[in-house]
Amino acid sequence: MKIAVPVSKENQIEEHIGNCEFYNIFTISDTKEITGMQSMKSPGGCGCNTDIAADLASEGVSVVLAAGIGGGSTKAFHKSGISVIRGCSGDSAEVVKKYVSGQVLDKGSSCHNHQPDNHHKQHHSTHNAPEIAGVREVKHSCACGSGEGSCHSN
Repeated sequence: MKIAVPVSKENQIEEHIGNCEFYNIFTISDTKEITGMQSMKSPGGCGCNTDIAADLASEGVSVVLAAGIGGGSTKAFHKSGISVIRGCSGDSAEVVKKYVSGQVLDKGSSCHNHQPDNHHKQHHSTHNAPEIAGVREVKHSCACGSGEGSCHSN
């Protein structure tokens, strides 16, 4: 089994998957031990606007342990056959060890950094969404569910 974790330079799980610098890919043995680790540079941006899900799947990854990840990225990973465990934090290797021992469970919706009043006013104004005859074309790129008002925690 291989598990990918979006991380910062310090190998801490990145708060929002779209901001990670690398993905640490851990190889797990049948005895649930870490037997190897490699890093893959992040293409930058969220999983719904990059090929990272397909790239990780081609490396044999079957699980992603993430902190903040929205619906668009989650769908992209699922489409590539990768399960997503949301709400993780801390040192990537330690979280992987806890996951394989059954101590880490999916915490559900996890687009934590996005505040409905603040985030979307700022965030959506940067999406180059032109209005044409009163119809707004939304080109959403934060992986939080692909639409204004959809990136809220439970």
